[in-house]
Amino acid sequence: MELAEKIVTGVGGKENILSLLHCATRLRFRLKERDKATPEILKNTPGIIMVVESAGQFQVVIGNHVHDVYNAINALIGEKAPASMDTATGNLINRFIYTVSSIFTPLIGVMAATGILKGALAAGVVFDVLTEQSGTYRILFSASDALFYFFPVILGYTAGKQFGGNPFVSMAIGGALIHPTIIQSLGSAAATPHEFMGLPVTFINYSASVIPIIFSAWFCCVVEKRLNNWLPSSMKNFVTPLLCLMVTTPLAFLVIGPLATWISNGIAQGYLALYGFAPGVAGIVMGGLWQVFVMFGLHWGLVPLCINNFTVLGYDSLLPLLVPAILAQVGAALAMFCFERDPQKRVVAGSAAITGLFGITEPAVYGVNLPRKYPFYIACISGACGGLLVGLAQTKAWSFGMPGIFTFMQILPPGGVDYSVWACLLGSALALAAAFIGSLLFCYFADKASAVA
Repeated sequence: MELAEKIVTGVGGKENILSLLHCATRLRFRLKERDKATPEILKNTPGIIMVVESAGQFQVVIGNHVHDVYNAINALIGEKAPASMDTATGNLINRFIYTVSSIFTPLIGVMAATGILKGALAAGVVFDVLTEQSGTYRILFSASDALFYFFPVILGYTAGKQFGGNPFVSMAIGGALIHPTIIQSLGSAAATPHEFMGLPVTFINYSASVIPIIFSAWFCCVVEKRLNNWLPSSMKNFVTPLLCLMVTTPLAFLVIGPLATWISNGIAQGYLALYGFAPGVAGIVMGGLWQVFVMFGLHWGLVPLCINNFTVLGYDSLLPLLVPAILAQVGAALAMFCFERDPQKRVVAGSAAITGLFGITEPAVYGVNLPRKYPFYIACISGACGGLLVGLAQTKAWSFGMPGIFTFMQILPPGGVDYSVWACLLGSALALAAAFIGSLLFCYFADKASAVA
């Protein structure tokens, strides 16, 4: 509670907070007046790893116990709903990243969990521990696949909140996109063409899709705001949702859904073309710069791309490229653990390395590697080298998750282990070892030169 009070004071008081949400390690504030915040004081507060300003958000990096601090702050200020896109400021890129992060942040933890579970099931099949026909497999697979299958419903809720409308209306539209009546009509559409008031309808399987419901939720919220401005207050509660459903749902099937699906396919094919042209270069760029993207919040722009790849292609080749970048930061943090003489710094470095194995690298980056600068640079170079191997092998992930040691289960192909899996293991091990040895040698020679001077 004491840390929560200090954070609230440091961001300018509860009256200065427009909205608050959190991800795996960060509190993400949207403030009324940035000048009232005191980032330098917050940076020097025990319990705070770093303060970052990105995509119009004032971000306070806490670490793995961020959820506890989030709850404590909400107890002080009263829970704040995420600010809608209407309040987003900055350039187009910042607004886009802010919107994407607000839609997907609440789901990242469970998305990672379901991806790990699906990877574990794949490993069980590969090593003959499970069979796809067994009841155990089917029950656990349904748990791992339900989130993605019902994505239009779940994203309908989070997108509706973000776009400033009634999230349950957009959630209902997402449900309509994957309603059993529509799914059953997919097979009969070729024999008996469907129409809506005389207009031909092309039914598409929207399960696990992302872009169609986000576009539909945005349109629905626009219609809702217009209706609320026009209708008397006595009619808003039921007439607005009714008209939103009646207008948006047909448009979702007639125009928005097919257009968004075409855009989804175009994005996936465009990514494949770029990746196929130079997969090694893609590995170098993502392995070397991923942590830089994370620092500036730019990684949120790639999350929909990964999910879209799974939806359209059935796999993603971007996620494996990030594993060497993650493990390189772990290697550098381990080197600091071995090199540091201060017991407190050793504890920080050791715990940061452990959490980094599971994809949470902010403690390692902000608390250990970046303050010394060169270990961070060495880790980026090491990640690029490991990413090169993974890119050349064109390793694919078959389920979504946070990049880390669990990704090795998610890259197991349906047909069994192949060379691309071994390439990812080798590239990741190389990145970790190179960052560890390079950081250790740098610190040793740097301290030796300092002692001579």
